[in-house]
Amino acid sequence: MTHRAQSSPATIAPVVRFAPSPTGRIHIGNARTALVNFFFAKKHGGKFILRFDDTDSERSTEEYALGIEVDLAWLGVTPDAKFRQSDRFAHYAAAARRLREAGRLYPCYETPEELERKRRLQIARGAPPVYDRAALKLTGPERAALEAAGRKPHWRFKLAPEVVRWDDLVRGDSHIDCASLSDPVLAREDGSYLYTLPSVVDDIDSGVTHIIRGEDHVTNTAVQIQLFSALGAEKAPYFAHHNLLTGADGQGLSKRTGALSIAGLREAGVEPLAVAALAALTGSSIAVQPVHSLPELAGLFDLSAMSRNSARFDEAELRALSQRVLHGLSYESVRDRLAARDIVGFKAEPLWLAARSNLTRCSDILDWWDVVEGDITVVALPDDLREAAVKTLPSDPWDETTWAAWTAAIKEATGLKGKALFHPLRLALTGRESGPELAKLLPLIGRAKTLSRLGG
Repeated sequence: MTHRAQSSPATIAPVVRFAPSPTGRIHIGNARTALVNFFFAKKHGGKFILRFDDTDSERSTEEYALGIEVDLAWLGVTPDAKFRQSDRFAHYAAAARRLREAGRLYPCYETPEELERKRRLQIARGAPPVYDRAALKLTGPERAALEAAGRKPHWRFKLAPEVVRWDDLVRGDSHIDCASLSDPVLAREDGSYLYTLPSVVDDIDSGVTHIIRGEDHVTNTAVQIQLFSALGAEKAPYFAHHNLLTGADGQGLSKRTGALSIAGLREAGVEPLAVAALAALTGSSIAVQPVHSLPELAGLFDLSAMSRNSARFDEAELRALSQRVLHGLSYESVRDRLAARDIVGFKAEPLWLAARSNLTRCSDILDWWDVVEGDITVVALPDDLREAAVKTLPSDPWDETTWAAWTAAIKEATGLKGKALFHPLRLALTGRESGPELAKLLPLIGRAKTLSRLGG
C-alpha cells in the first residue's frame, strides 16, 4: 500500500493540529512542534487547531491545559480552533464499533505478564517480538470461560500484512512493513482508549490535511494510515516528521523533568521571539537569527529545510539570542510590557531607545527608569570637579547636544578629559559604572535632578 499525495501540498489550504497531553507543562521540544505546525498553516493560508489529548483522566488536569494555552500565547501561537478529546468519547466508541463489525478490532485476554513471557521467548528463539494473534484462535466458549474467570479483554487492531509507503515532507520516501509490527492495542481492559484511535478519529472529523510531528512518531504512521482507511477516510493526510531537539548534553527533553519548560524560560526573562526562532530554526539549513516579529519568523521557516539529524538546543545560545532580539525591539513592540511596569509618558520611548542595547532582560529597563525618574544613590564628585560641573551646567531646554557642550565647558575649566572626566560624571549622574550614552540619558534625567545629584 502506498500513501502518495495526489497534488502538491502547497496547493492545499492546510489544516494542521498540535495535540499536547495536559499532563504537564510544555517544554521547548513540544513548542517546536507547535511552532512548526503554526508556521506551516500561516504560510499557506491554512488553519491551526489546538487539540488536548486528555483521555488519560488520571493524569490530565485543567491546570495543565490552561498552562499550555498560556505558554503558547506567550510564544504568539494562537489557535484557529480548539477542543478536547474528553468531550468526544462517543465518537471513539462509534469508531471502535465499526472496526469490530468489520473484523478489524478483536478482543485479547493475555495479561501483561503473559505477553512479556511470550516476548522473551520469541527473542530467545531469534524471532521478532511481534504479537502472535493467539486471541484470534480462541473459540466462543474459550472466550466465555476467560471472561467468566474475571478476565476483561483489551482490543487490538488487525493490521493488513502489507508495506505501507508515504511521501514524508521531511524524510522523503518512507515505508514500513506492517508484517513486522504487532497488532496495536486501541482500547484497554477498562474501556479507555490509547492514543491511536482517538487521534485518527479526530483527524478525520477535523479535516486535518497535514500531520506534522516529531520523528519519534514515524513507527506509528503505517498503523495510522491503515486505520484512516479502515474508518472510511478517502485518503490519509500528508505526513511530515521533523527531527527532535535534545538538551545541550545530548539527552532528550521531558516535560516530567521540567527541562527547558516554556514557563521556566518565560519566568527567567527570555524573549519569546528568541525561544521561537531557536526552536523552529535549530536543526535546519536556515541560520538561527534574531527576528523582530513572529510573521517575519514564519516567512523564514521552510519545512523542507529541516534536517534528518537530531538538533541540539543550547540554553547558552538561547540567552545570547534573546539579548540580540531584545536589543532590536522597537518601542511599539514593548509598549504594553513597559506600561505594565508603569513606564509611561513622554520619557518612555526615548528611554527604551537609549537603554535597550544595555539590557539583558526586558525587566532590566526598570533600573534605568529609576535613573531618570527615581531617587538613586550616586557617587559624589571631587570638590573641584563638582564646582566646575555645577557652574557650567547649561540652562534649559536640554537635548542630545547638551552633554557634549557641558563636558566641553568642564574640560576647559578643569583640564580633565577622557575617562578622568566622563567616569566620575557617570557615577554622579547614574550611580553606575556603565550604561547607555549619557548624551541620551541626560535630557531624560533633566536639569533639576542633575543639579541635585551633583550636590549643587
